Amino acid sequence: MSDMEILTQGNLVSFRMITRQDTDLVVKWRNNPRVRDNFVYREYFTNEIHEKWLEDFVFAGKVVQMIILEKDSNRPVGSVYFKYTTEDKTEAEYGIFIGEDDAIGKGYGNETAKLATAYAKDSLGIKKLILRAFCYNTAAIKSYENAGFVKYQDLPAVECSDGQKSDMILMENCL
Repeated sequence: MSDMEILTQGNLVSFRMITRQDTDLVVKWRNNPRVRDNFVYREYFTNEIHEKWLEDFVFAGKVVQMIILEKDSNRPVGSVYFKYTTEDKTEAEYGIFIGEDDAIGKGYGNETAKLATAYAKDSLGIKKLILRAFCYNTAAIKSYENAGFVKYQDLPAVECSDGQKSDMILMENCL
């Protein structure tokens, strides 16, 4: 499989595996305040931090990370990943962000959530996905619910790397 091979596609988006060549884009996206404010880790993101993530997690087989592409143009607009939480790789944490501001509100996140859960089950053999979401991120929570995730735990006053505290929820999807 080539790094640029389309893994799955819907009506709006498609996915391909992340590559080292995506580093500048991912760093730009993660430093976007709209994106950064939805992560617990909110420090300034650097190429070195991203490359360490690639080495320690993606290339080590602990994470499957893909780039979300606009289907019509193949323009990268975000990223989606599965971070394995069990040794047998049947459970994983799901994460997504749309990095391009002009790609917000077009349904890409909703379609990504549905495509990603199907890909996790059908191509990766994952049986259960979990995710964390800030309670204020209502659009994302609705998207996750539409993809079959259900809330199972409240996480009050989670402290982020910048010292801010916000309530989160844990959600799961048994595939």
